[in-house]
Amino acid sequence: MKQQIIREVNREKILLENIFAVMAGYTFSKTQAEEIVGRGKLERLIEKGDIECEKRSGGQNGKWFCNAEQVLRHCRDMRPLQK
Repeated sequence: MKQQIIREVNREKILLENIFAVMAGYTFSKTQAEEIVGRGKLERLIEKGDIECEKRSGGQNGKWFCNAEQVLRHCRDMRPLQK
C-alpha cells in the first residue's frame, strides 16, 4: 500500500515537472500573468527576479512578455473555498 502511494506522488510530481518543462518556451502577457499569480505578487516576483518579464518593443504601451513556466510555479490557489 505504501509503495503505491509513493508511486502516485512521484508520478504527480513528474507530470507537473513535465508541464513546467513544456511551458518554459512560452510566455504570458502581463495581464494573463496577473490573473494567474495576482497583481501585487507578480510585481514583487518580477522585482525579486523570480519571474522574468520583458518588454520587447520600446514603446510606452508595448506588450510585456512573462516566462510562462515561472508564472505557473508561483500561481495562487484558485480552488473554490469549501463551506
